[in-house]
Parts: sequence; structure tokens; C-alpha cells
Amino acid sequence: MFDLTDALLAAGPVISLPYLSLDGLHRRGHGSTYAALAEGYVDAEKVRELLAASLPGASCPVFAVDVSVWVRGDAECSPDRGYYYHPSKHSAGQPIVAGWAYSWLAGLELTTNSWTAPVDAQRLLPGQNPSTAAALQIHGLLRRSPELGLKTPLFVFDGGYDSVRLALELARTPAQILVRVRSDRSFYADPPPIRATGSGRPRRHGAKFTCPDPTTWPVPDAVHTCADEQYGAVSVQMWHRLHAKTQQHDGHGSRGPRPIVPGTLVRLTVDRLPGRSRAPKTLWLWWTGPFGQTPDPDLLWRAYTRRFDIEHTFRFARQTLNWTLPRPRTPEQADRWTWLVIAAYTQLRLARSLVADHRLPWEQPLPQTHLTPGRVRRRFRHVQAAMGTPAKPPQPCQAVHKAPDEAQPPATPQSKQPQDLRSHTHRDKSEA
Repeated sequence: MFDLTDALLAAGPVISLPYLSLDGLHRRGHGSTYAALAEGYVDAEKVRELLAASLPGASCPVFAVDVSVWVRGDAECSPDRGYYYHPSKHSAGQPIVAGWAYSWLAGLELTTNSWTAPVDAQRLLPGQNPSTAAALQIHGLLRRSPELGLKTPLFVFDGGYDSVRLALELARTPAQILVRVRSDRSFYADPPPIRATGSGRPRRHGAKFTCPDPTTWPVPDAVHTCADEQYGAVSVQMWHRLHAKTQQHDGHGSRGPRPIVPGTLVRLTVDRLPGRSRAPKTLWLWWTGPFGQTPDPDLLWRAYTRRFDIEHTFRFARQTLNWTLPRPRTPEQADRWTWLVIAAYTQLRLARSLVADHRLPWEQPLPQTHLTPGRVRRRFRHVQAAMGTPAKPPQPCQAVHKAPDEAQPPATPQSKQPQDLRSHTHRDKSEA
């Protein structure tokens, strides 16, 4: 598996797994590529600890969580396949595909490069809630890196995640949550104080806040404006102590009241989008954090705009490292290949300061601090030559010599067997 990772880091376009065996760094036969996935072993918990230890230091760590699907529509006999949404592939006219979904947890850098630091990847079981799986990943990261809890890390989610479920799952952790919500959502303020002479059940919801209706917006509790080179004029408005009505919770079906989780509603507007000509849309975000924690508006908008870096990581893993190219039989084999891809990407990230820019003739030069993963991979072969490989050299195939007492008698040549049978048959007939 080490040879397979070395070839993955230094080879050209990954056409197939056996094609990696043609690289000089892969010292074994082409059959060993799939054999490594079928018979190899990866200590996932140990890999998670090493990935967490390689995180860059930051005063407020920011992480992104997203799900990517490994499409396996034709593998009808492969176990643990589920049906998931896919934006580009369709089944019977619907954007639903069969395959394995992986929830990735990656650290973000609040800079203009597209690097991320993946620290975990968990395959979702059929029917498993992505929000619950993401909460388990965050719990595991905070357990493996206790120092992160002292910095109140921020975890950013795209639309589709249940913000209330995440808040309830992470209520006793020092984690901040920032989730994108739909632009047609409604939220509610705290109810007015209970009257001393009132009767009946007290109100649970206060004034209604409707995102598409500005007439329902009160005066923002905080406003932040700034100018950015990529996005132009940026405006952030925040309203505190707003909650959404929940339809389900852990006690669904009971007579108990549904939980109320207050948070901060954030409205984000920008002048332009980098590299896009269309007009940008207004983003609505919902934030919650530890008790007494005040959200930083400048951190929130920058963290969410950098969340799209994980999409670049998915694209690089698919198109360059060809993460979803192999066709493994079992999901365990897919898990091993996923960890190898994450380990290879992490080595590229750690080596980006050790290599020089190696661009193609039609590419523009980049400064050392802005090298892309693809350009670092072009020069990684020189880094491997300097630091070596942890893979053991392959053992030569040798004939097995048995002891004299274990030797088997020589087999009778088959060419003589028909002759003996014919002679016996002819002799039997003559005697008769």
C-alpha cells in the first residue's frame, strides 16, 4: 500500500490502478494494486490522529463538513449501497444515484489559496443521517485534539444539514456552528414575558422573522461592512436570539414540547463573485455556539466563503488522484483507497513549501505561497527521492525446496497410461 501511495503522488494522470504499477516508484506487479485494497489493512483511528496532529495552528480553527458520493450504480451485488442526490448524474430522469457517500471533515485556511486539511472521512451507512454523522466526526476530532476546545473552533455547513439537530448534538462541546439556510425560512424571537394575570398555556414563540419579507425584520443587533479584493463591498447583518420551529426531535411522538434552540441569524451580501459574471445572491446563515460566546461577523463571512475550498479538494481528488476511479467489490476496499487518497493529499499539502513552481508552458507562474496541489504533485517525485519511502522492498520469488522425506514420487507420464490400458484390455480378450 505504501508503493501504491508513492506512485499515486508522483505518476501522471491516474488512468487505472494497474496503470500506477508502471511507474518506477511502484516496485511490485500490476496485480498487487487491487490486492492491496482487498487484503491490506489501514488503522483508521491512527490515521485520524496523525491528520489531526498535522493541522496548521490558528487562533480560531475553521472546519468544513460536506458529503461526496462515490457512484456505484452498476455494482448491484456490492453491499451497503445507498441512494443519494447527485447534481450531474441521473437515474430514470431523477438526480438520484446508488453508491457510497463519504462525509469529509477538513480544516480551512482563511487565505486566497484552495488548500484544505482533511482530518476525517466517514462512510455513511444506508439511512444514516448526515447531520448525525457530522456531529460524531466533530466529537471525535475534539476528543483527539483537546487543544482545539480551548480555541472554540468554527464548523461550517452548506445547505441540507439540519441546524437544530447539529446544535443539539454538539450542545456540550466548545464548537461553533455556521449553517446555510434557505432564503424562504422563517424564524421566531423569544416570546414576551408572561403576564401575572394571564391564563392558559404561555406562548413559546415571539415575533415572526421571514427572510424574504423585509417588513418583518427588526433593527439588526450587529452590522459589519468591509471591502474585499475578491468580493467587493461586503455587508453582514446579524439578529440574535432567533429560533426555528422544529418538526422532529429525539422525542418525536411523545407529548413533550419540541426543543427551542436560539441562535444568530446572519444576512450576507457581496458586490460580486470571483470569476463569475452573474449577480450574487443573498446568503442566509444561522450560527450558534457555546454559552456566552459572541459571534464575530468578520470571521463568519470569511469562513463561509472559504467553505467552497472543500469543493476544490473533491475535484482534485476525483480528477487528478481519481478517488472514485477504482471499482472495488466491497465498501471496506473503498474505505482503504479513500484513506490512501487523503494521505497522499496531506503529503502534498505538507510539501508545498519544499518544492518550486513547475508550470506548463501555457500556465502563468505562481508565487511559492500560492502553489496549487497539481503543481506540487508535479515536483513531488524529487521530494520522495530525498526522504525515501517507508515501503519495504519486495521479496523475490524463490522456489520452495522440500526435504527428501517430504518429496512426492514422480507422477506417471500420461502418455503411457493409455498404452497400459490397451495392453490389459487386449490380454483379457485373448484369454477369454
